[in-house]
Amino acid sequence: MATAVRQLTPEEASAHPVPETIVVRFAGDSGDGMQLTGGQFTLSTALAGNDLATFPDFPAEIRAPQGTLFGVSAFQINFGSTEIDTAGDAPDVLIAMNPAALKVNVEQLKPGGLIIADEGEFGERNLAKAKYDADPLEDGSLAKWHLLKLDISQLTLDAVKPFGLGNKEALRCKNMWTLGLALWMFDRDRQPLVDWLKAKFAKAPELAEANIAALNAGHAYGETAELGAMGISQRHVSAAPSEPGLYRTVTGAEAISLGLVAGAQLAGLPMFFGGYPITPASAILHQLARFKEYGVTTFQAEDEIAAIASALGASYAGSLGVTSSSGPGIALKGEAMGLAIMTELPLVIVNSQRGGPSTGLPTKTEQSDLYQAVYGRNGDSPMPVLAARSAADCFDVAIEAVRIATQYMTPVMLLTDGYIANAAEPWKVPDMSTYEPFPVEFHTAVPAEGEKFQPYARDENLKRPWVKPGTPGLLHRIGGIEKAQGSGNIDYSPANHQAMTDIRRDKVLGIAIPDQKVEYGQEGGKLVVVGWGSTYGPIAQAVRRARAKGLDVSHVHIRHIWPLPKNLGILLKSYEHILVPEMNTGQLKTVLRDQFLVDAVPLNKVSGQPFTIAEIEAAITRHLAGAGAEEIGPDNTQLPSPEAVNP
Repeated sequence: MATAVRQLTPEEASAHPVPETIVVRFAGDSGDGMQLTGGQFTLSTALAGNDLATFPDFPAEIRAPQGTLFGVSAFQINFGSTEIDTAGDAPDVLIAMNPAALKVNVEQLKPGGLIIADEGEFGERNLAKAKYDADPLEDGSLAKWHLLKLDISQLTLDAVKPFGLGNKEALRCKNMWTLGLALWMFDRDRQPLVDWLKAKFAKAPELAEANIAALNAGHAYGETAELGAMGISQRHVSAAPSEPGLYRTVTGAEAISLGLVAGAQLAGLPMFFGGYPITPASAILHQLARFKEYGVTTFQAEDEIAAIASALGASYAGSLGVTSSSGPGIALKGEAMGLAIMTELPLVIVNSQRGGPSTGLPTKTEQSDLYQAVYGRNGDSPMPVLAARSAADCFDVAIEAVRIATQYMTPVMLLTDGYIANAAEPWKVPDMSTYEPFPVEFHTAVPAEGEKFQPYARDENLKRPWVKPGTPGLLHRIGGIEKAQGSGNIDYSPANHQAMTDIRRDKVLGIAIPDQKVEYGQEGGKLVVVGWGSTYGPIAQAVRRARAKGLDVSHVHIRHIWPLPKNLGILLKSYEHILVPEMNTGQLKTVLRDQFLVDAVPLNKVSGQPFTIAEIEAAITRHLAGAGAEEIGPDNTQLPSPEAVNP
């Protein structure tokens, strides 16, 4: 029989008020279902009306050796009753399913935070795999945190025993037991999860019922175990204020896919996606394959080169060609990007950046492909480059990429990264009637008698006409060899190559893009923090905190990486100091120095993990205190000057 949860006294409640935001991290073995558990907790959190941001963090191996340190999979969610921009810094709650998960993650837990550990997995063998000399649940090494040790494995076996599952199948339900306890802790409704389990296991109802039983058992444990005696109480986090409208949770990959489809619709074009599987970009192919009713054709090619070549061929034929990859695949696509630039055909290339070089860190995040995007092709090969700042932002950036590609007859690269691709956040579904269509007009006018069609004639934006092959009277040549102005015939002459190189450059530089705005703060002042891509969240939060302390700091975040906004140089020069946080060794910093001759100082992090708010906030404080004359590392240590490294 259930007993009432102990209610906090008024004194206890005032001493331990419910915070505006809570960070929870689920961590376990790769086979423990932590990503699924986190995803379903995210669903329940979204339905509760909280704002949220997530960070899935998993190993590259499909199934690393069980119980090992490098096989730990984690899912972090930051949710609350206020605006959420990041997945949070240090977790408030760590749910560790085995010793390896505890060891990898515990030092990131806030002092005084809560550890929920499955003590059933803390046997001698698993402790040895995690390189523990003694059981941390018993030796006092976790004293600075609250510890709740439960035999989740046995509790799960007891809960699903009536369903006759084998031991292995039964233990697969322990993530649902854990999820049930988490739902109780934060006052979440179980019914959406019950409905999801019934749908997921519709063909195996016994598995659905077993998982539901485990979910309910975990929830009931929270209700009946009198955890309040241990200082653990149920907490209700109020809904975050939000504009009225229809909301859904999206990952970056989902939002990009929806944005590409919307962009194709606004352009009045069918879409062809040519892709090749690569982490973390593969999810875009999976998403777009579901949109056949919107005129989307998807093709999984035999390699990266075939993927982009097929997309470029589709653009030549009159479709919107799209391809995607990550850094290694983008390198392979380089020659075909040059062909798209030479033929001046629209093409959207999505680069979901990951740690490099080479295979690098396949499942970890980085921003180290900016040089590759802006400069990484043979010859003078200008290409517009855009960067999304968050999962939800991917929708609008994808539409902008389609607009530029089709309106200026050029390939466009759209940069995201592993964090954006996998992270989830609430997204207000937009009213598409508010988006201005940009319908494509194919050239069909046959030249007058005695004249020849000029496939490289230009309009006022230096854009050449787009002609579907087979259009009567408009036969023309196309290919990768230098084109003669106007006719498009092969022309190796020095004057023509100079002129065509200048035209291709000027066309890209002349693309109409919005002026750069200040996200937080004002134009001009002591310090501006300039970012791009997924650093938006931690920079925004750090700048807001610093400004609340009275510090003179502003935030500028760049969406259009190339060409840069025309007012950006004047804007940056209105500040005394410029700090550029990046998950690379200083690539945007170099571009800003080159283009505007400003003394931009980098804040670099290349660990496979996103910036924390605290790292950027500390760098702001240090910089304003006068330590910003040298380059600053993410641990706030002063890096040696370039002259000291390269005398």
